[in-house]
Amino acid sequence: MQARSLHHLLRLISRKPTAERVDMSGHRVIVTGASPGSLGYETAGILANWGADVVVTRTREVAAMEHSLKDDLRRAGASQGRVAARALDLCDAESVKGFAKWYEDNQVGRLHVLINNAGIHKNILSPRKKPPLSKDGFEIHWRANYLGTFHLTSLLLPLLKRTGLECGDARVVNVSSRLHERVKNDQLFSGLDRYHSWDAYGLSKLALVHFSFEIQRRFADRYNLRSAALHPGSVDTNLTRTAILGGRTDGVFHRIASALSSLALLPPRAGAQTAVMCASEPSWQGGAYYYRCGIAESSGESSDESASKLLWERTSAWAGTLEKHGGDEHERN
Repeated sequence: MQARSLHHLLRLISRKPTAERVDMSGHRVIVTGASPGSLGYETAGILANWGADVVVTRTREVAAMEHSLKDDLRRAGASQGRVAARALDLCDAESVKGFAKWYEDNQVGRLHVLINNAGIHKNILSPRKKPPLSKDGFEIHWRANYLGTFHLTSLLLPLLKRTGLECGDARVVNVSSRLHERVKNDQLFSGLDRYHSWDAYGLSKLALVHFSFEIQRRFADRYNLRSAALHPGSVDTNLTRTAILGGRTDGVFHRIASALSSLALLPPRAGAQTAVMCASEPSWQGGAYYYRCGIAESSGESSDESASKLLWERTSAWAGTLEKHGGDEHERN
């Protein structure tokens, strides 16, 4: 533990890797979870500034998010017209279906990059509380971070595959976490023996790593659709601040906690660099796990192809109960 803490400190004070600017003109990108102050917000802003047409999502206060992002682009001298915003709740199947249909109807039939950034981490400071559940009865981290992401991606797969065939390059980038190392593959199917919110969060992020690798195996060769997962680093976002502050947003306690957070965590723009690189780098390699703008080593559990396949099949069956596809979009190719 001491060695890991020292390593983290050295990372914080060392030079932060930065994605090299790439001309993204003509590329259509979705970034989920782009609330101001988040990784998604910074990722979307950078890619739009580089010329991409970016759709951003948030569960609520969508107009405020769009206004803020466009204002940032205006101040940077970039086109505000490159950004569109839409509501999306990954825990609500109808919201996911509605967003996917809206995108298909309004974005000229192409999707070059899907960045699955949206996610939640509940009860950070009280991890042994009773498991929070979604409206449809799932543990909330599993429902929002993994099942909702799988559902959205499955609905957008036809566009991604078509874009890959027509343009030679389409990508799915899943924002995971180093916390996927906390858990094991058997827990993906049997659940946690004793609930701990950090383990539940880690389980959803391990599932995302498997999901990334399985997309690569199924669709890269035939459809030029590549996928990877990444760890953005420990980042000072609105998510971590809300959890640490326990909802308190003013006073001395807020200022002290915010200052401490900024010392221990990366700023969002630095944390966004790996996602930006995965979305834009021409020579980028799919089927890998990234950290600090380079390929890193994910947990040994994530390299088990049989677990990836079984998880895909079970999740695909669940998604099939929500949406009946014409033909088998999840067929192994």
